[in-house]
Amino acid sequence: MDKESKRTVNCPGCQKPVAWSKDNRFRPFCSERCQLIDFGEWATEKHSIAGESFYPTEDEDPEQLQ
Repeated sequence: MDKESKRTVNCPGCQKPVAWSKDNRFRPFCSERCQLIDFGEWATEKHSIAGESFYPTEDEDPEQLQ
């Protein structure tokens, strides 16, 4: 038994233990369902990466950004 077949992680969506292997096409998720739920949360901006906005706000002058 090689090291890769023993490694498990918790699914970010449901916390179910998942084998971390090349055979799991949804890794680190347990299923396509959990993967799509997570993608939807990013798409609707329930998740975000901290930092300054890339896009100008209405208060900023677009000419100054160029």
